[in-house]
Amino acid sequence: MRILLVEDDDLLAQAVARYLTKQNYVVDIAADGEAGWELVNVCNYDLILLDIVLPKLDGISLCRQLRQSGYQMLILLLTAKETKTDKVIGLDAGADDYVVKPFDFQELSARIRALLRRGNTSLPPVLEWGALRLDPSTCEVTYADISLNLTAKEFSLLDLFLRNNQRIFSRSAIVDQLWNAEKDPPEENTIKSHIKSLRQKLKAAGANYDFIETVYGMGYRLKALYHEQSCPKPKPEIDLKQQQILLTAIAQERENFKAKVGSRIAVLKLAADALRKGTLDAQVRQKAEQEAHKLAGSLGSFGFPKGSLLANEIEDLLQNQKSISQAKCFYLDKLLMELQRELEKTPVEQTQNLLLIISNDQQVVEELIKEAENQELQVKIATNIAAARSIIPSLNPDVVLLDLDSVVKDSLKLITELSQRTPQIPVLIFTERNNFSDRLEVARSGGRAFLQKSMPPSQILESVSQILQQTRINESRVMVVDDDPQTLTVIQQSLEPLGLTLKTLEDPEGFWDTLTEFSPDLLILDVEMPHINGIELCQVVRNDPYWKFVPVMFLVDNLSADIVEQIFAIGADDCVGKPIVYSKLITHILNRLERSQLIKNAYSC
Repeated sequence: MRILLVEDDDLLAQAVARYLTKQNYVVDIAADGEAGWELVNVCNYDLILLDIVLPKLDGISLCRQLRQSGYQMLILLLTAKETKTDKVIGLDAGADDYVVKPFDFQELSARIRALLRRGNTSLPPVLEWGALRLDPSTCEVTYADISLNLTAKEFSLLDLFLRNNQRIFSRSAIVDQLWNAEKDPPEENTIKSHIKSLRQKLKAAGANYDFIETVYGMGYRLKALYHEQSCPKPKPEIDLKQQQILLTAIAQERENFKAKVGSRIAVLKLAADALRKGTLDAQVRQKAEQEAHKLAGSLGSFGFPKGSLLANEIEDLLQNQKSISQAKCFYLDKLLMELQRELEKTPVEQTQNLLLIISNDQQVVEELIKEAENQELQVKIATNIAAARSIIPSLNPDVVLLDLDSVVKDSLKLITELSQRTPQIPVLIFTERNNFSDRLEVARSGGRAFLQKSMPPSQILESVSQILQQTRINESRVMVVDDDPQTLTVIQQSLEPLGLTLKTLEDPEGFWDTLTEFSPDLLILDVEMPHINGIELCQVVRNDPYWKFVPVMFLVDNLSADIVEQIFAIGADDCVGKPIVYSKLITHILNRLERSQLIKNAYSC
């Protein structure tokens, strides 16, 4: 089946086209509305994927123009605007359905299949011709229950014949239907070769060689079912191999996108820099708005949902402010840094947190599961301690919610084990017990919260979320400035096993560039350094409207009262004496990061 994709975001368009091609669709791409109109007038499409915001001719106008000219094929709108008005305007313009950007690739293909089925109600979801059976949703083809291993073009040929089983297709008609408009058309022998190969595979499965018959001087068609016996209709099964192929394709498109998206971020950084200097012209601003809009519509589709939200904020900031204040400039810098961080994350870092609930109280567990869906937590259940022990090594949950109303001794032992793991798995207790001795034993074992079962599920899971926020310090960035390379090496060896991202700097001359590029969550400064000392660096940080709130910790050779008073007077948050006791340093760092995380959460509420 042939699809026209009208989309001006080249990275997204190419990714969607490659993904749909793997599902045996033929996809043409138009980068603007006028090019889309021209292609519709020369090619026959089963469906049009139509972006709303397009250059030259917008998607709504193109949709109206197509319907007014009598175009009857299916139109699926792609819109980055989720307001009710935009949806209504799109549907009133003649669209059959819409998908909101950023979209999930698998959901998009499912919506396409649903529309194509709806568009031709005479065609069943699974296409059959005698003993031949083709399932478009899984790309599985069987003849008399024997699976046929077809190439993409062979599958498309068979699909074309099955959907038009009374029609004769000439070679030129086959080319028009199955070959991309941007590519050179195949030679006549290529069509013959595909037909021959398809016939041989059908024959090997038990069909007559002329199952696809040649109508001399005209073309090819399916042979009438005079002698074909219908076979039972087996229940369709999920083609796991095809599913894995598509998931792999999505992962590959994500990597392709990450490799190429840097040029778009560069445009936004260029605009932000011009804003700070007061030299932003209308052309650069418009280009930055366009790139932010494209990122808002595509990042979520490639596995960066938070990135789409950040890009949307950037677009709104550039779009809605005629003259952007200095404070807005700093906020734009902050958004760009967060966006850069988001793009550096791996897919594992973006998955939902996993909560393991250990309880045999079915009613309470069911209520917690419902609430967990609202808070986007993935949940696994173990009905007892033994079951939990068997699955924890493979599950590696982010947090455990443990019912203490089971065997208390075994529960306390499990809490101790999980709190001593590296990395630690935090355990929260929920129970009907409410005596001081139980609270004390849970605290001694390393439990992180003592909650009552009578609390609403939302309140219990709010405590879980707070603990998860605190444990996310292992995603934090720490920058250390010290002129002693040996000290930097030892600090690096001590902190990296904790999962922290570390940046060390021996020469303070490069301090500002490193600070703004690395964007640390904690800054560690040596007091005594040649040329520029740590106190001066701290003053520079505290004088900046954006960086003035970053936590600063000092490494001090001489913890005299005068030095301590001086560093806290200029805005230090903590200090550790030299020679460094690294267990003490780690404790100070983790406590400072945890405190900082709690403060951030409080301000974000």
